[in-house]
Amino acid sequence: MIKLNRLMRPLIISLALTSGFTTNSYALSTPEIVASTISPDCIDYRIVGLCYWLLCTPYGCSVKTSVKVRHYIPDAVVSSYANTGENPWKEVSFMSPILAESQAGNNGTTNEQHENNLAKFKNADVIGHPGAEVYNEYMEQFGYVCSGASDAFEPFFLSTFDFIGWRYNLPEMFYPEALMPGMREVGQQLLGNMWGNVYPRGGFVHQSDDYKAAAVVAQRAGDIVTRYGQPHIYTPMLKEPKPGYIPAGALIEGDISTGKWQELKPTMMNTCSVFPSANLNLEAMDGDFAWTLWRPYSCCQRKGQTFLGSIDYQ
Repeated sequence: MIKLNRLMRPLIISLALTSGFTTNSYALSTPEIVASTISPDCIDYRIVGLCYWLLCTPYGCSVKTSVKVRHYIPDAVVSSYANTGENPWKEVSFMSPILAESQAGNNGTTNEQHENNLAKFKNADVIGHPGAEVYNEYMEQFGYVCSGASDAFEPFFLSTFDFIGWRYNLPEMFYPEALMPGMREVGQQLLGNMWGNVYPRGGFVHQSDDYKAAAVVAQRAGDIVTRYGQPHIYTPMLKEPKPGYIPAGALIEGDISTGKWQELKPTMMNTCSVFPSANLNLEAMDGDFAWTLWRPYSCCQRKGQTFLGSIDYQ
């Protein structure tokens, strides 16, 4: 694993906020992304249990309790797009420039006009969600709130810089998950909703439906950044657990308890789901797609010096 340089972040934020906000009709803007955070369906705030704390004073010790809550946080915007250097979130597109090793993109071609070429290529960027301030202000009505694992505009994964893994599928093309059908797949053949395989976690997908191909690529990018020690150039989007705080862990396809997706482009949605979701056949004219990745966190307010444990209601 090679981490993206965190020293770039102050410069990135400055450039993103001072850029000219020049967009085309298909572009996704920062204000739109920020506004999308107000989604009760995606937040799904719940009281799930109790935490126990040992509080000691000069007069003795006692056990205190605090409410344990769980809710989802918009950790990142995951863009899955056709052409290198053209992230649909235009204010951050400069983060993924065209390099000598990473150029062009889009779909494959065929000499047979009556055949569909199933080979599609998508770049992918995972960048910290910019809506934390609006999200936190909205969440004040609920009471105690957990913290997420990302900072606004922080680049966790930029496929342009991960050209060996993303364009050549090395070394993951030799992994058992990439070679054996039925392992790590988005959907199932038996259920008729097979969208694609998670491994190898690169930009090429064999899928005729552009929306499904983009979703598989987004799932792959989310899979990488939510784990340590992966053979890619990225920064893990993870926080360490501590007393009274259980952060989100590894994203698993189809498992909503590990994370869910809110579509931002081509259609701004106010609900969240997992892939494979009900496909509305919404295609992007420019081949560019984006989702917010929401991840679950649990926490409780500290009431003493020592955390004794917690119980869940269910």
